[in-house]
Amino acid sequence: MKIKVALVLSGGGAKGLAHIGVIEEIERQGFEISSIAGTSMGAVIGAVYALGKMEEFKQWIYTFEKLDVFKLLDFTFSTQGLIKGDKVFNKMKEFIDDSDIEDLRIPFTAVAVDVINKKEIVFNKGGVFDAIRASVAIPTVITPVKTKDGLLVDGGVLNNIPFSRVKRTDGDILVGVNVNANIPLVEPKISQKESEIRRSNYLRRLKEYKAYFSKMHKKDKEKIGYFDLINKTINLMIDYNAQVSLRDYKPEILIETSRDLCSTFDFYKANRIVEVGRYAAKLKLEEWKNKNRS
Repeated sequence: MKIKVALVLSGGGAKGLAHIGVIEEIERQGFEISSIAGTSMGAVIGAVYALGKMEEFKQWIYTFEKLDVFKLLDFTFSTQGLIKGDKVFNKMKEFIDDSDIEDLRIPFTAVAVDVINKKEIVFNKGGVFDAIRASVAIPTVITPVKTKDGLLVDGGVLNNIPFSRVKRTDGDILVGVNVNANIPLVEPKISQKESEIRRSNYLRRLKEYKAYFSKMHKKDKEKIGYFDLINKTINLMIDYNAQVSLRDYKPEILIETSRDLCSTFDFYKANRIVEVGRYAAKLKLEEWKNKNRS
């Protein structure tokens, strides 16, 4: 009989793509994911898995090495955010049909925050895309979701690793994934050729990124860039929230990847990020198995 896993996935922008490798490794090692809860990018990956569309999603994000990522970013001059987010989710809807959370094959929960009413919002029913759109609304970056009497933003503001929101069943184990851990970066070994290719792609994308954004902020002479500032601020915020969650909840298995793996918006590094997540999961799952076997 397979060991059931109640899986909790943290937010973390592009770093959250590591969840894909984690999930694939959990299944490869014979565990059964019986429920899932996530915040921000963790909610996106959790939803895609619960919808049974992980492979399609993974193949799509792997093309980000070939596409201009900015084509998916619908910039706006709203005072509430730089990006509307519609393009990304509309693109996803081309190969992932929306569903009600109640109809998913496993229990799924996404977390957002209502900044008007100052409370956490838990999505365990209603449309999947509505839930994840609210959960990823990074303050000042992605425009918030307006409701009848509230304004919803990224769940990481209050609960970046939502252990309290995952559905538990008899005999399951609690597995948490923190992609913002303050730990050294550990990666599986790659060939020198692959390393050179990655570095070349990175430098090319970095050049395009800086050129594009400099057009939008020609007068910005701050030493630290806009996205760099957001990235650092988000890391501090979610790290504090993660420490609070980990004090209150003790998962049987905690899988962590370094916050230094990539920046919040480095989605074009998908292949590398997924493999780092897979490697981290492999080490922790094998460690847990060996401990329990003995």
